[in-house]
Amino acid sequence: MSRRAASLQAFLAASPKAAVVEICAARGSTPRDVATWMLVSPDAIFGTIGGGQLEFMAIDRARALIAEGRATDRMDVPLGPEIGQCCGGRVGIDIAFLDAELRRAMPKRIEAEEHMEPTVLVFGGGHVGLALAHSLNLLPLRTVIIETRADALDGMPTDVETRLTSVPEEEVRNAPPGSGFVVLTHDHALDFLIVAEALARTDARYVGMIGSKTKRVTFKNWYLKEASGAEADLERLVCPIGGSALKDKRPEVIAALAAAEVIRAVLPAAPVKPAGRVVGSTALT
Repeated sequence: MSRRAASLQAFLAASPKAAVVEICAARGSTPRDVATWMLVSPDAIFGTIGGGQLEFMAIDRARALIAEGRATDRMDVPLGPEIGQCCGGRVGIDIAFLDAELRRAMPKRIEAEEHMEPTVLVFGGGHVGLALAHSLNLLPLRTVIIETRADALDGMPTDVETRLTSVPEEEVRNAPPGSGFVVLTHDHALDFLIVAEALARTDARYVGMIGSKTKRVTFKNWYLKEASGAEADLERLVCPIGGSALKDKRPEVIAALAAAEVIRAVLPAAPVKPAGRVVGSTALT
C-alpha cells in the first residue's frame, strides 16, 4: 500500500464525519486544477486544493456543512484582493458530505490517480539509491528500486516497491511505456549494460547514470564500439545525474538534484486527470 493510500485509510478511520472538497471549475490563474480534491473533518484535513485564503474558506465551509448536517454546498470564488489572493483567476468548488458511497470511492480515487503516475526504475540501493528512494517517494511517481544484492534493499521506505533480481536489464525491457531509468549500481560494467538497455527504449522519458564526465566518456567509447550504440541515442543520456553546477557529493544532495531532473522529464506537460470527478460522480474510469 502506498504512503498516500495508508494516510487516507488512517484519516477515514479517525473521521466518522468528513466532507470532500473538490475544484469543479478553474478559470484564469488558479492554485490548482479541476478535479483536485481534499478531505475535511471537524479537526483534520487530508490533501490540499492549493492552500492560502481560498483553502481556508473552503475548509470553513466544509466544517459548517458537517456541523449543520447538510449534504452539499458550492462556492464560486474570485481570486482577487477581496480575499487576499492575487492569482487573478476564478475557482468553483463543490463540497459534499462524505457518505458511505463516497467513502468507498475515495480509495478507488487514489488508486486511479496513482495508476496514471509515471514509473521510475532506480537501479542500485546504495547510499545515493537509498536517498533517491526517499526523495522520489515524496513525488507523484511509482518508484521501483532494483538490486542484485538482497542486503542493499534493507532500510528502503516501506511503501516503495523493491525487486531483487540477478538480471536487472530484464526490468528495463519490461518497464511500462514512458518510464524513467536511473542507474547507480555498485558495478560500472553493470551500469553500462543497464544504460544500454534503457537507451534502446525509444519511449524512455529519462535515462540517467551516476558518475562523472570521465565515466561518461568511458561509457561512450564502450557504447559506440562494443554495444553498437548510436550517437543520437547517446545524446539522451544524463550523466552525471543531478548536473555538475553544484559540486556537493553528499548522497542526499545528489538525490535531491536528480529527483528534480527526473520529475521534470517524466511528468507530462499537463497533469493527467481521472475521467470522473469525486463530487457528483463517483465513476473513476
